[in-house]
Amino acid sequence: MDGYNGTLLCYGQTGAGKTFTMTGGESYHHRGIIPRAISQVFREVHDRPQYAYTIRISYLEIYNEQMVDLLIPGAQAVDMNVIEDKNGCTVKGLSQHVATSEEDALNLLFEGETNRSIGDHALNRTSSRSHCIFSIHVESKSRVDSSDDVIFSKLNLVDLAGSERLAKTNSTGRTLKEAMFINKSLTFLEQVIIALADKKRDHVPFRQSGNCNTLMIANIWGEAAHLEETISTLRFATRMMCVTNDPVVNVQYDPLYEPFTDSQKSELAKRLKAWLDGNDDEIEIVTLRQVKKS
Repeated sequence: MDGYNGTLLCYGQTGAGKTFTMTGGESYHHRGIIPRAISQVFREVHDRPQYAYTIRISYLEIYNEQMVDLLIPGAQAVDMNVIEDKNGCTVKGLSQHVATSEEDALNLLFEGETNRSIGDHALNRTSSRSHCIFSIHVESKSRVDSSDDVIFSKLNLVDLAGSERLAKTNSTGRTLKEAMFINKSLTFLEQVIIALADKKRDHVPFRQSGNCNTLMIANIWGEAAHLEETISTLRFATRMMCVTNDPVVNVQYDPLYEPFTDSQKSELAKRLKAWLDGNDDEIEIVTLRQVKKS
C-alpha cells in the first residue's frame, strides 16, 4: 500500500496443499491467502481516506509453457510476451480489471479459478496442472496535495504447480506431458534461485525483477513415503532464504511537477534560511510540494 512490490509464492510437491494455502477451501473459515489479502487491501483503502486508490486485478496461468489470461472469457492461450521497461517486468497483452470493492475482486478470483487447468492422478484428484499468478495492482495519489506524485505497486500471489516424480503419480498421456513441462519449469526456477544466492555469480538467468519483497511458503507432505520430496522442498527453501532483494518505492512523477534538482534544493534552502534570519521579507510559495522540499 506504500508503493513497494511484493510476491508471495507456494512451492512444494503435488498434493502438499499449495492451492489450498493460496485460495482456501469452500468455507469462509478456510479461505486462503489470496482472499485474505484482497480483504486486507480494501480494508487499508477504507482506512486511508486521504488517498485516492485504484485497484486492478490480473490473473495469469502458465500451462505447458503457454500463457493464458484467466479473466478473458474462454481463457484461451493468446499472444502474450514478458517485457521489461522502466516499471519492471510486465506481461504484454494481459488484461487488468478494475475492482472497486472486495466483492468485485473476489468475483474476479472465482472467475479465474473456474478457468484453471486441473487434472487427476494418483496423488491428487484435482491437481493444478499449471502455474498461476494472481496480481493486485495498486495505484494511489494524495487527495490532500494535488502536486504529490502517483505511487504504484503490485502484489503477486503465486500458486506454483507441484513438482512430482512420474513413477509416483502414474502419469500417462496428457498428464505425463503436463508433468514434464512442470518439472522443467521448476528446474529453471531452482537454477535462478541458486544463481541469485551465489554472490560470486556475474550472470543470473532471469529478467531483472529484484525490486520486490518476496516470501516463499514451503508446502510439505508430512509422511514417510514422501520424505525425499520433503527434503528437496526444504533444500529449495534454504536456498531461497539466501536471496536478498532491495526493493524501492515505485513513483510516477507528475509531468507538471518534475523532481527538484540539487541546485534547486540548494536555492530553496538558502531562501528559507534568509527568511528565518529576517533577511528576506517574502518567499513565493508556488506549491505545497515546494514547502515540503524546503
